[in-house]
Amino acid sequence: MKIVLNGTPREVASATLAALLEECGFSGRVATSCNEVFVPATLRATTPVTEGDRIEVVAPMQGG
Repeated sequence: MKIVLNGTPREVASATLAALLEECGFSGRVATSCNEVFVPATLRATTPVTEGDRIEVVAPMQGG
């Protein structure tokens, strides 16, 4: 299915947000949103990904 991941159109096979993170190579601590709604880590395995969804994945950065 086609989604938009971090502003870039992508073709993916994953049915859930957790599977999508794995498919796209994200690991460690990240923040996620689906269609501009924050999705906590505890809900990613049950959050469906559907055609046209806009997913944002942000990793924390250190610095000052």
